[in-house]
Amino acid sequence: MKYFFFCVLIFGTYAMSAQDLAELDRRNGFKDLKLGTSIDSVKGASFKKETKEKNEFPVKLYLVDNPEYKNIGEVKVKRVEVKTYKDLVYEIVVIVNKDTRLMKGMQKSFGKPIYIVPTETYNWKTDNLSLTFQNHSKNELRLAYRCYPILKMMRADKGKKIDDIASDF
Repeated sequence: MKYFFFCVLIFGTYAMSAQDLAELDRRNGFKDLKLGTSIDSVKGASFKKETKEKNEFPVKLYLVDNPEYKNIGEVKVKRVEVKTYKDLVYEIVVIVNKDTRLMKGMQKSFGKPIYIVPTETYNWKTDNLSLTFQNHSKNELRLAYRCYPILKMMRADKGKKIDDIASDF
């Protein structure tokens, strides 16, 4: 009988965690700013600079100034940045004021995160995206949403370039 209750408890814990991560997948980004969408659909986006992801993939950084993104509840949002690859949003970074209610709200929505000791980050991960929560400065926190399908596209494009070089001998 004890074994049965233990199994129910373990199964219930995993089921609740999976359901919470399903919510993260469903939201697919920050508010109505969605991963994988075209930068043209992002209201208030202004180009900041071109850069390289991992020193090889050409990406563009945009700042987003939209009144809808100024707060998360009562927590003030300082800045929203978006990175694109081939004009598709693959990363959303939200810098906010430090507030303990933010982590509590995220845990309520997405379940308990995994703590990564070397980077001192809290992470939620699904097959399609990840959400990272970490200190940004003394008074700020950083939330970073990353889109796996577009990151896979980057790696595939790198492989195509290598194949092109190999076939050109």
